[in-house]
Amino acid sequence: MASIDDLDTPAILIDAARAEANIKKAQAHADRHGLKLRPHIKTHKLPYWAKKQVAAGAVGITCQKIGEAEVMADAGLTDIFLPYNILGRAKLERLKALHGRVTLSVTADSHETLEGLAAIFTDAGHPLQVLVECDTGMGRCGVQSPAEALALAKVIDQAKGLTFGGLMTYPAAGRAAEAEAWLRSARDALAAAGLECRRISSGGTPDMWRSGEDSVVTEYRPGTYIYLDRYQVAKGVGTLDDCALTVLATVVSHPTPTRAILDSGSKALSSDTLGLPDFGELLGMPGARVTGLSEEHGNVTLAEGARLRIGERVRVVPDHCCVVTNLFDQVHLIGGDKVLESLPVAARGRMG
Repeated sequence: MASIDDLDTPAILIDAARAEANIKKAQAHADRHGLKLRPHIKTHKLPYWAKKQVAAGAVGITCQKIGEAEVMADAGLTDIFLPYNILGRAKLERLKALHGRVTLSVTADSHETLEGLAAIFTDAGHPLQVLVECDTGMGRCGVQSPAEALALAKVIDQAKGLTFGGLMTYPAAGRAAEAEAWLRSARDALAAAGLECRRISSGGTPDMWRSGEDSVVTEYRPGTYIYLDRYQVAKGVGTLDDCALTVLATVVSHPTPTRAILDSGSKALSSDTLGLPDFGELLGMPGARVTGLSEEHGNVTLAEGARLRIGERVRVVPDHCCVVTNLFDQVHLIGGDKVLESLPVAARGRMG
């Protein structure tokens, strides 16, 4: 069995036991609160973990792109949600082919998106389930009011090859209560119009842990929970000891007593900090932070008295693990210092 020491750097390491523990913890929480779990594969992009999540009790998976969903379907995943406006003939034809292979659902937030879907999906015997995307405070996609949600739901309900599936949102972090009130109002408006809202889907790992039995949400789409990262730790989701993903890097220079350089820059650690003041921290070295990135260099600021050796290998916990995953062709599952398995990041680069 290979050792971590045999790997070239930079490389992604996934502590398999930690990832499995994170899956079980989230599923147990969902089960306790009567929530269906539909994990987002954007964090790992691996059929290996998607299958583990479903085996643990998830009702299916979430993908953001048709290409990701195609990879997952090819690997045997059978229930896939695409919470994204899908436009253009080429994408719609691919979506229709996917609909013939798996249980599929999508979202829409405009009449234009629905017109495209209705033109392609015309089989009343095998309709496509469409949820209305709702902007409950994130300021991204989504209808702006419960009244608009109702109007689109009526259009879906009347389309021959579509069926109204419910409501979907990605709430702003820390504003779950605001999203809850918005969705409850929309659900009540739908009920008053005679439209059943069987599914209300929400996302975001931090706020999932604040959900309870009285929530209007029926389904949760967490992504980062499987690996965790420094942002999730900052939000109180877990500790560094729960973080499954680290980037293995080599110290290539030590220009000053308090500054070292890693062979891992923005092409390995990403410049997406999610608002944190630096780019990562070194495990086992209190106070050692990655404070600057260029493309192939990571600047580490060390605490007073600390020092690294040139050639030494370190493990970095990144701020945002999802974007880091997408920078590598493969990940290495580890147990302790042993490499258990190396896996290609199958859905990486599937942009459309």
